[in-house]
Amino acid sequence: MLDERAKSLLKALVERYIADGQPVGSRTLSRTSGLELSPATIRNVMSDLEELGLIASPHTSAGRIPTAHGYRLFVDAMLTAQPKAVAVDPAQPEPQLQPGQPQRVIANAAHLLSSLSSFVGVITTPRKPTVFHHIEFLRLSERRVLVIIVAPDGDVQNRVIFTEQDYTQGQLIEASNYLTAHYSGLTLDEVRERLKTEIDALRGEIAALMQAAVQAGSEAVADSQDQLVVSGERNLLTVQDLSGDMSSLRKLFDLFEQKTQLMRLLDVSSRAAGVRIYIGGESQAGPFDELSVVSAPYTVDGQVVGTLGVIGPTRMSYERMIQIVDITSRLVSNALSAK
Repeated sequence: MLDERAKSLLKALVERYIADGQPVGSRTLSRTSGLELSPATIRNVMSDLEELGLIASPHTSAGRIPTAHGYRLFVDAMLTAQPKAVAVDPAQPEPQLQPGQPQRVIANAAHLLSSLSSFVGVITTPRKPTVFHHIEFLRLSERRVLVIIVAPDGDVQNRVIFTEQDYTQGQLIEASNYLTAHYSGLTLDEVRERLKTEIDALRGEIAALMQAAVQAGSEAVADSQDQLVVSGERNLLTVQDLSGDMSSLRKLFDLFEQKTQLMRLLDVSSRAAGVRIYIGGESQAGPFDELSVVSAPYTVDGQVVGTLGVIGPTRMSYERMIQIVDITSRLVSNALSAK
């Protein structure tokens, strides 16, 4: 635990480094922290903070910079702004997103995130709950089954699953008939929840098959719907903290090109309410300790259907990014919910 003096100095150091991008020395902190402490006392506190892994000394500089752990503590314990109560820029009108086709709203939102943050804006396209009308199982070979899910509008999704035991085609037909008779018209998520409560009434092997099928169907539907819109990748070329390492930049652009890791991260973010912040390696978005992600889910008619966020260097104005992401999330929700 840090005492109030150490917290105040860490907060002042992080804010100064975010503003200037230069290692912060004890004399600078003595002038700007608002604490009546000598440079020598500040050096002692900074030494303690460094031992705790909250700040570090780059190269031979006499100053210190925050580590990912330092940023984490700063974000969790020292930011005081309420995201919904603060405008992005009091001198400018609040940004707008006009209702329209979902694809246009999503594209405009990604661009808005990028332009407001000067970093990278990302947003997943809305997921829609998929209601199934009919399900079929086709035995391909031993313990390999093709699951075919037909929606009321005729849309078809399929996926191959590998089962723990071999099923005859007769057993597969039995499972198909049961699912269609009892669960037709429900979403796959609703079917999954019903199966959890009704599992005891089903034969064990058929229950396991149906659970695997519903999971596979959900994944197939998600794969067909999940898309990631990215805007402003080139903004990172001008970020001082990133532009010096071309190898890292190439890996970074590969990340945006492949998108799989970003999709996984944003999927996790969609399960939490409000703004989430991932600093450095916390994001699991590749080996990029220099990157942070600020994300939030967005809704349609009160249901979470996607996630959006800003990706930038760890040295970013987190307070401002929280405001940008929170406001954009509400704008997207309103634009997509407008009738």
